[in-house]
Amino acid sequence: MREPAFWYRPRSPKSHLLSPLGALYGAITARRMARKGFDAGIPVLCVGNYHVGGAGKTPTVLALTKLLRELGETPVVLSRGYGGRLHGPVMVDRERHTAADIGDEPLMMVRDVPVAVARDRLDGVALAKSQGATVILMDDGFQNPVLLKDASLIVIDSERGLGNGKVFPAGPLRAPLKGQLSRTDALVLIGDGHAADDVAAEISARGKPVLRARLKPDAAAVAQLFGKPVFAFAGIGDPERFFRSLAACGIEVARTRPFADHHMFSRDELLALAADARREQLILVTTEKDLARLRGRDGVPDGIVPFAVQLEFGDPVKLKQLISDHLYKARERRFSSR
Repeated sequence: MREPAFWYRPRSPKSHLLSPLGALYGAITARRMARKGFDAGIPVLCVGNYHVGGAGKTPTVLALTKLLRELGETPVVLSRGYGGRLHGPVMVDRERHTAADIGDEPLMMVRDVPVAVARDRLDGVALAKSQGATVILMDDGFQNPVLLKDASLIVIDSERGLGNGKVFPAGPLRAPLKGQLSRTDALVLIGDGHAADDVAAEISARGKPVLRARLKPDAAAVAQLFGKPVFAFAGIGDPERFFRSLAACGIEVARTRPFADHHMFSRDELLALAADARREQLILVTTEKDLARLRGRDGVPDGIVPFAVQLEFGDPVKLKQLISDHLYKARERRFSSR
């Protein structure tokens, strides 16, 4: 879906009209979140959002994958496979699956880490453990109560924040903020903005860590595009952030075309993008997540350049200590309960 602009406008009449529905939705979600989850038997680390849409969960999961391996762990990602037709449980295979099967994010992540897709997360846990997982990394699912989470790391785009702070559909929040804050073990702020400073202050006041991180563009991708005018398109949670990232790297962004998050491009749309790029002598560039949705499709134009990024934490030592502590406590708790 494409986020309504009024979610990021204070005192919007539309938001006011939808507030009763938001209150009902929030009450139902808050009640679900209070349920006791199933213990997977191994540590479960959840990377989630307070709000609908994207904020950088996938790069965060990939960064944690690298860290966990440095700690000697064998992580497996557990994903619902949003946008895919398969209910699972299934291990993602880039040679066999497309985004239409298992969603774009699993297809993107599986290059770096095994990914289990399952609508029923309990089935996904069993599959992940059968693959030798010592830690399960949940991609999203913070509001889902089915699994007991040993730690929940919440990701926020520091430039966008949480909009009007209201619950869907009146605003972008998935549940009332207070209840979500109480279940947060760490906050990850991506970027240098200040739109989420109040949330960060609240998390700090609760004695929980706030971690700063930045999306760092791949040097080879920047070099490939530098000095050449581009036509950038994206169907992610915040396409404008992608366009700004290109410009911040000194890339000449001549045209842009935003699409809704997880947009499944039609053949006609792709042909139109390619025709416009040829006519204006521009290079088509998009995100790795968008390119994953095009994998295995017919009629995909040649020459689309993916703009790769990776997440870098400002204090990696602090992050490593945080994860190590949670893994130790998770295992100690399970050992002592035997």
